[in-house]
Parts: sequence; structure tokens; C-alpha cells
Amino acid sequence: MSRNITSLPSPRNTLRPPGPATRWWGLPLLREMQRDYLAFEARMHREHGDLCTMRLGYEQAWNLMSPELVREALVGEHAHLIRWERGIAVFSQILGQSVLVTEGETWQRQRRMLMPAFTPRRVAGYATLMRQAAQRVLDRQVPPGRAQATVAMDALWSEATMDVILQVLFSHPAEGDARRASGANRTLGETGFREMFWPMTLPDWLPLPGKRAKREALHTLRSLIRRHIEARRAGDAPGGDVQDLLGMLLSLRDEDSGAALTPQEVFDQCMVTFQAGHDTTTSGLLWWNWLMATHPEAAQRAADEVDAVLGGTVPTADDMARLPWLQATLKEALRLYPPAPALMSRRTTAPVTLGGWAIPKGNILRITPWTLHRDEQLFPQAEKFLPERFLDGAPPVPKGAWMPFGVGPRVCIGQHFAQLEMALLGAMLLQRYDVSVPPGAIAPQPLLHVTLKSAQPIRLTLQRRSHRNVSQGPLS
Repeated sequence: MSRNITSLPSPRNTLRPPGPATRWWGLPLLREMQRDYLAFEARMHREHGDLCTMRLGYEQAWNLMSPELVREALVGEHAHLIRWERGIAVFSQILGQSVLVTEGETWQRQRRMLMPAFTPRRVAGYATLMRQAAQRVLDRQVPPGRAQATVAMDALWSEATMDVILQVLFSHPAEGDARRASGANRTLGETGFREMFWPMTLPDWLPLPGKRAKREALHTLRSLIRRHIEARRAGDAPGGDVQDLLGMLLSLRDEDSGAALTPQEVFDQCMVTFQAGHDTTTSGLLWWNWLMATHPEAAQRAADEVDAVLGGTVPTADDMARLPWLQATLKEALRLYPPAPALMSRRTTAPVTLGGWAIPKGNILRITPWTLHRDEQLFPQAEKFLPERFLDGAPPVPKGAWMPFGVGPRVCIGQHFAQLEMALLGAMLLQRYDVSVPPGAIAPQPLLHVTLKSAQPIRLTLQRRSHRNVSQGPLS
């Protein structure tokens, strides 16, 4: 299916594309965005079409709401775009000068050096570490002697993915770190989202609401990362043949200059991997679990597939390609609830033309996967959970319409890692439990705090599977 942009007003007939009326320099629009960003973007698309422009304070912003426009910008014009400076300022406070926030030659060098650590083949090598962490968490969710338990899934997946990322980064289980680090991540997501709407960030030492919580959260995460790096430099190396991600970062060399990452770059890359590897995967698994609990036929089909393919054995990276229905349910969950439902905005560094419209230098481009993913022209019955969209033989998804990891040269470097982790952990959950919604539960409401959260805790019932036959021995 190809998107028809000709329905937009022609540049020959009007001076500018459609958009909302601007009053008071767009401040009412900014307030609406801050209250419910995703609902605001959906309204803009519904009322103004695939491309619209608006004044937001001192910025002229353009919403790109079709795959063609997004690819024109992020692929065709990527050399003339930088990430929105305010977003960079907020993220760099937490993530330093990591690959997520750097630009130009620094970003190119970091990306070039980091890519070998995140290829599909290398990511498959992390599967053992992922399984070790996931088994510890999943096996203790229903206490011994009980058939079922109602579990806070936010906490379960947060703990599981925290354990996974600590295991993959440092070859160490979370132990007492998981709860503290999860809380710190949540605090930084909330404060970071609020600060996006401020023209500047006031110093964190000021006695203002939220500043103490932010300081403590930053201290928690930085201390955790620093402790593990210092232990490694002191000779605490992982045993066996599995190399963790920290070992990879320390061994990387620039193919052009032969230089290693600086100590600060190693720290910053650990921070961004820790943040992204925990937060986005937690979000993806949480919403997938809710969808599976509310669509029992799809969940049963996935469990049957896992049983037939794995036969009770511990899943491997190679097994994931033999679980097409499970993979389809995960992709459909990422469509309906993308962990990063709004991409960081871009600024044009030169005039560009998108969809036939001339966009001046210095304007802002805004892209919202949440809106693209729920467009009826791209995904018929877009609000429904229909995993069959992603099976072989289904009508092809329009190129660029499904973009939970972004598009173009700055596509998420960790997408293979995230997809493998979600598939492995999803399969391991299905081997152990049937999942259902407890009586009286209220459907969760999506909430954007940099990544997609639930406004209410999601509690589900985990029932031990009566025919469960999962290997409980040591993982190798």
C-alpha cells in the first residue's frame, strides 16, 4: 500500500500547509502537548493531514505523518538534519556524550566503533547471559506450592530486564541493584519529559521540586556503572567463553585510527546501553503481556508454538526464527505500543523540500511513530491487535510505516538486542505460565515519559502451566 500525499493542498494554491491556529505564540498548543502528547499528535493528524505546521513558542515546527515524508526526511535529507538541541541538552545530562546524543564526526566515529558490538551475530552471543538473568526472575514469580499469583507486571519486567542488562553489560546479576536502578530510571524519565518543555534546565543543586529526586537518581545510576567499570579495570573479568558488553567496549578499536574509546566514552556508552536496554525493553514486554492477557486465543497459539518448537528446552537465539507467531505478536505489540512513541525532533541545518513543500533552514521536524502505527490507511483496523499482519503471506506493511526503532542512519543501534531479548523472555514466560487479567482490572492508559509507560500499574494473574516441562538445570 502506498501513501498518497497528493491529497495535501498544493504549494501553488496556498502559501503554507495546513495547521492549527496559532494564538499567543503557540503556548496553548504547548500546554496541550504537555498534558497528553500522544493525543495531541493524533488530533493534529486527524484534523490537518500528513503534514502540518505550527508555531510553538519561538520555533516553527512541521509534523511529518506519513512513511514517505518520514523517509524523505530521515533518509533522503539526513545530512541536513541535527537532533533538536533542547532534547540533546536534557539527554546529555543523563547519558553524557554517548552515541544517542552526539552529532557529526563524533557520532560517526562512535557509531562506527560500536556497530560490531551490536550486529545480529554478536547479539546472539549475549543470549546465554539473557537466559540466565530471565530464568532467575521468572521462576520465582509464583511461590512454591502455589498454582497461581497475581503479579505486578511492571515490576516483573523491570526486574527481569534490569537483571538482563546488568548481566549482559557486566556479567553480574542485579542482586540489590535492580530495584534502586529501576526507580532511578523511572525518576529520570519523568523529570526528563518535563524538562523537554522548559526553555532551559535550572541547576540541579537548586532546592526546587523534583531536583533532589533527580540528583539521587543520577547518583544511583552513575555509582552503579562506575563501580562495575572500576571492578573490571581492577581485574574482575567474567569467566567462561562469553564476553560481556563491557569487555567488548573496552576492546573496541577505531578501524581508521586504531584508537580505543576514551574512559569517559566507555562510561557514557554503558550509561546509554543501561538506560535504553532496560527502559525500552521493559515497556515493550509490559504492553505485549497486556495484549496477550486480553487476547487469550493469540496467547494460546503462541504457547502451543513455543511448546512444539522448544519441547520444554531452554530457548536459544537460533530458535527465535522458528517462532513466527510469537515474533508476530511482539511486532504487533510494538506497533500498538511502541516503547519510543515519539522520536527526538530534528532541526534543519539547510533548506529542504518534503512532500513538495520548501522548509527553511532552522525549522523543527517532528515525527510520532504512535500516530503512524495507528493510521487506518497504513494498518486496516489499526486499533485492533492482529499479529497476522506480520506473518509471511500477509499483505506487506508499507515501507517505513512500522518504525519502533526509528528509520535512517540513526536507527536504534540496539534494535537486534531488544528484539532478541523480548523474544527470549516472552518464550520463557509462555513456557512457564498462562497469563490472564484478574477480575475487576481496569485497562491501563498509555503515558509518555520519554518511553511509553502505563498510567496505572498492570497486574496480571500468572497460572502455572499444568503440562509444564521446562528445563530447570544450569544454563550453558
